[in-house]
Amino acid sequence: MSPPRRGPRPVPPPGAGAAPTTQPASPAPGAAARIRAAAITTVATAPAGTLVLYDTTGQWGWLGEQYAIQTANLVSHFGTWRAHPVAAYTAGEMAGYAAVVYIGSTYDEQVPTAFLTDVLAGTRPVVWMYDNIWQLTAQSPTFTATYGWNWSQFDLSSVAAVRYKNTSLTRYAGNGSGIMNYATVDTTKATVLAQAVRADGTTFPWALRSNNLTYIGEIPYSYADMTDRYLALSDVLFDALAPATQTRHRALVRIEDVGPDADPAELRSIADYLSSVKVPFSVAVYPRYRDPNGVYNNGTPVDITLANEPAVVSALTYMVSKGGTLLMHGYTHQYSNVANPYSGVSADDFEFFRAHIDALNNVVYDGPVPEDSQAWAAGRIDSAATAFTAAGLPAPTTFEFPHYAGSAADYRAVVARFPKRYERALYFRNQLAGGTIDSSTFSGQFFPYPVTDVYGTYVIPENIGNIEPEPFNNHPARLPADLIDSARRNLVVRDGFASFFYHPYLGTSYLRDTVSGIKNLGYTFVAAGGV
Repeated sequence: MSPPRRGPRPVPPPGAGAAPTTQPASPAPGAAARIRAAAITTVATAPAGTLVLYDTTGQWGWLGEQYAIQTANLVSHFGTWRAHPVAAYTAGEMAGYAAVVYIGSTYDEQVPTAFLTDVLAGTRPVVWMYDNIWQLTAQSPTFTATYGWNWSQFDLSSVAAVRYKNTSLTRYAGNGSGIMNYATVDTTKATVLAQAVRADGTTFPWALRSNNLTYIGEIPYSYADMTDRYLALSDVLFDALAPATQTRHRALVRIEDVGPDADPAELRSIADYLSSVKVPFSVAVYPRYRDPNGVYNNGTPVDITLANEPAVVSALTYMVSKGGTLLMHGYTHQYSNVANPYSGVSADDFEFFRAHIDALNNVVYDGPVPEDSQAWAAGRIDSAATAFTAAGLPAPTTFEFPHYAGSAADYRAVVARFPKRYERALYFRNQLAGGTIDSSTFSGQFFPYPVTDVYGTYVIPENIGNIEPEPFNNHPARLPADLIDSARRNLVVRDGFASFFYHPYLGTSYLRDTVSGIKNLGYTFVAAGGV
C-alpha cells in the first residue's frame, strides 16, 4: 500500500501557538539526546519516564526538534523524559521507559524496523502523531485485525473544529496539511477519542486508541491557540502517562504590569475585591519605571524606582496582606531609549528581546538585544532584586519575562536565580539537536498545567490570556466572556488550569465578571505558590 498524499507542511510564524508574546530557550547545546530530571538507572527493572522520538530529515526536518521540545515540555508534567531522533532508536530501548511519544513530522522518513517491532510488541503505551503510520501497518500483516483500524488517506478538507469529550475545540481552518482519515475503524476494538469536524458538519476520527497504541492524525502544535485541539493532546497524554489521575480544575489570576508608576488606589481596590471572594493572586512587579524620551511626560524623561514611590510600596504591602504574592516581571519592562516595539516606555515594550511592528500592523520578533548574554541578563535581574530590597520589599522567587520573551541566554540566567517562572515561553532551534542556538527560529508554547520545561525551570501556567477591551495588532478585543469560554474548553484537561492575567487600570468590573464566570464553571482559585 503506497504512502498517502497530503497537503503542504504547515509552517507557523514564530511565536504561533502561544499568544501575541511568548516562549523560552534552553539547556546548553550538546548531545542529540537530552535527559531531564532524575537519571534513569536500572531501567530494565524499573521503567520510568517518557521517551520522545522525532524526525529530522528533509527540508522541514528542523520542525521535528521544535515539536519534540513542545512534547518534552508537556510530558515533563508527568516525570522524567529523554528525547532523541527516531533514527537513533535501538532495539528494546522503549523497555526502559513507561511510555513513548513519536512525532512523525517528516513525510516518509525511514523509521527504524526495531522501533516498529517494539511498538507492535505492545509492551509500552505509544502515542504516535501524524506521519509514517503506514510503515507501522506495513510491518504487521494482521494490523487491522489486531488494532481494529487502518488508515486510508490524508483528508484535506477544511477543518475548523475538533470534538473531544463533547467539547468543540478550535483548529485553524487554513491549516491545509491534512488530517489522516481511515479505511476502517472497528469500534469494538478501537476507541475514537476525538472527531475532526469538516465545514459541512461531517466528521471523521481525529485520534483513536487501540491496545497500546494511540494515534493522532496530525501534529496539534501548529497554529495552536487557547481553545485549540492542542488541549485534546494535553489531556490524551494522561491516559498514557498517568491514567489514574483524578479530575480537578484549578484557576489562577495574576495582576500584571505593576511598576513604580502604578495607581495605589487601583491596587488596593483589586486586592480588596479578590480578598473578599477568597481568591489568592499574584502581582507581577517591575521595580524601575523608565520613559527615556518623555513620551508620556511632554518630552521630559522619567526614571523612578519603587523606593521613590512609598505609596506604591505601601499598596504592594497591602496586596500581600490580602493574599497577594509578588513576582519579578523584569527590571524596567522596556529596552534602552528606542521603540521596542511601541514607545520605549516601561510596560509598553519588550525588555529582553527586540521586536518591531510591520506594515501590516503585526508585532514581529527580531531576536536578542545587541548586548545579550547570560551575564547581561543576570545583571538586570540582580538590579531588579536590589531595587525591591531598596524599597523594603523582599526580592521575589518567581520570574516572568516581560511580554513572555527572552533569548536562550536570558532563560539560562533566570534558571540560575529562580526555581519558578510564571508565563508562556519561547523555545529555539538546536536546543535538543545541539550546536549553536538559532535565535531566528523558534516556537511559542503555553501550558494547561505546570511543567518543568527544557530550560529546567518549573513553569506555572498562564493559558487563557487577559482582558483587552480594544483590538490591537490584528488581535481582537477579549472580554470576560472570551476568557470564560477559554476556561470552559480547558475543562477537557482532567487536571488542568484556567489561568489569566489582569491589568489593574481596568478597574474591578471586568475582573469580577471573569472570576465569577470561571468559578461558575467549577474551577477553584488557588495560590500560584502552591501549584
